Amino acid sequence: MALEGLSEQRRAVDGPTALDESPVPASSSGSRHPFGNESADGVNRATQAKPRFRLLDGLRIFAALAVVLYHFTARENPYWGRPVVDVFPDFAPVAAFGALGVQLFFIISGFVILMSATGRSIGDYVASRAGRLLPGYWAGVLLTGGLLLVVWPEGADISITQVLANLTMLQTPLGVQHVDGVYWTLWVELKFYVLIGVFMMLGITKLRILTVSILWPVVAAIAEAAENNLLSEILMPDYAPLFAGGMLLFVLLENRRNFVCWFGILINVALAAQQTQTGQFRRMEEITGLSFPSVACWIVVAGCFAVVAAATLTRLSRLSWAGLSFAGALTYPLYLIHEYFGWWIIHLIQDALPPGITLFLATSVCFGLAWAIWKYIETPLGPLIRRNVSSGISSLAPRQAASLSAGGDESNRDG
Repeated sequence: MALEGLSEQRRAVDGPTALDESPVPASSSGSRHPFGNESADGVNRATQAKPRFRLLDGLRIFAALAVVLYHFTARENPYWGRPVVDVFPDFAPVAAFGALGVQLFFIISGFVILMSATGRSIGDYVASRAGRLLPGYWAGVLLTGGLLLVVWPEGADISITQVLANLTMLQTPLGVQHVDGVYWTLWVELKFYVLIGVFMMLGITKLRILTVSILWPVVAAIAEAAENNLLSEILMPDYAPLFAGGMLLFVLLENRRNFVCWFGILINVALAAQQTQTGQFRRMEEITGLSFPSVACWIVVAGCFAVVAAATLTRLSRLSWAGLSFAGALTYPLYLIHEYFGWWIIHLIQDALPPGITLFLATSVCFGLAWAIWKYIETPLGPLIRRNVSSGISSLAPRQAASLSAGGDESNRDG
């Protein structure tokens, strides 16, 4: 549910999104204090770049691969010609937990999107998000739409209108079905981005982050219990504690002995495990036809928080293997493109080849497509979109200022 690059100095993992970006590089000074130069408006004005957490890229590709294996070897589908649990009787119960890979994505998003927003203007933030999300997403929608409309219409029943609506990334509020079911996480990520945008306009401070990260998931859970659908849609009770926990891990970069922060993380771990158990974990059981003890859900969710903490707060954060950044760059396109293309390959060759080889070939094709999207679409178009959006936003500011000035002059003349 990733979520949110290699060449840009300011990039951070994020979104499926954690799905869409790589961690930003470390400063030459090695400073790890995100609020060390906090100004009066609450925004960190440090000029040095933020730390690069390459291991987060490794976690992202691990989560994406877990989702891929869940879809191919555990989620019930007709493309193997027989029940998936019969094809992979020993592996399916393990692969089923790949459904919770989105939980890991959202925790990473909470950490890195907040990190990438500090010390940045709202215009730069919006431009960065657009440049990172849109090229790969548009490619995924068009390629999957083309596959299902032209090459393999029996794969799923979709329409051209549906594809066009999906290109806006707003199909959920428009009431249009996803071209590919994995897109549901992007709407969740977009709502979180808006929250961070509000933070930026108000000023990012430790107190505000601590307050919101503790109260937001609690209020969201109360709204859900009260059956307030509108408030639940806005506050996202199923995923709020995941994002909030990631945000608190970011605050801990400055002071790992911040006991209020650790207390907030414990609250969010408990809420996240409970919400996952009653929500996505149960849906996972229904979709796979398998059953698991509830404690397994709690262990996996707590483990997701633990590995992100280890990757950012311990010596593991200094791991500097460049190959992880390349792997992280493939996460977002792999997540977007894998489901129907993988099922299509499985459908074509499962009768002729053993399941293991079929799975390997289907997964390899998906990785190849992900690489092509990153290389030929995201890499050239991302910076172009980012520059154009940034330029457009910048041009609006002088116009608004001129409009306000003209209005003031007119008012003075009237007076």
